[in-house]
Amino acid sequence: MKTIKEIKRSLEENLGRTVTVKANGGRRKTIERTGMLEKTYPSVFVVRLDQDQYAFERVSYSYTDLLTKSVEVSLNESSEPKSV
Repeated sequence: MKTIKEIKRSLEENLGRTVTVKANGGRRKTIERTGMLEKTYPSVFVVRLDQDQYAFERVSYSYTDLLTKSVEVSLNESSEPKSV
């Protein structure tokens, strides 16, 4: 099992890459969004979404969400890091 520090470090290494985030939407719903891993903060990370596809610009999740597996992040292998 990874620690929060390891999760944060792993995300920081992939800033600017395209990621897919699967989050628990409640009542057996899973929300899946794709965007660019934009920024990491001490407690959360931010994913910038495609404006044409989603109604809002950014979403943020805590590292604890990843640790408890209520959120899953997967890197899109074909994505190259972009400047943030």
